[in-house]
Amino acid sequence: MIDKIFGQILKKLRTEKGLSQEEFAANVGLHRTYISQLERGLKSPSLGVMAKISSELGITLVQLMTELEKNQN
Repeated sequence: MIDKIFGQILKKLRTEKGLSQEEFAANVGLHRTYISQLERGLKSPSLGVMAKISSELGITLVQLMTELEKNQN
């Protein structure tokens, strides 16, 4: 469940930045299919990946986790 919520948040924030999955993946040094799997809730990101993602989104890791926590309720 938390993976699916994380994926929804990631997709929302990525699209708000106007980035395609391919552009976003290239910017964070990950494969596009992995970003797709994250957005669909099929994979769980490591803390290191979450740090890369939050940095690329221009938010802190704490802000990303706060968003995740808000959406869990």
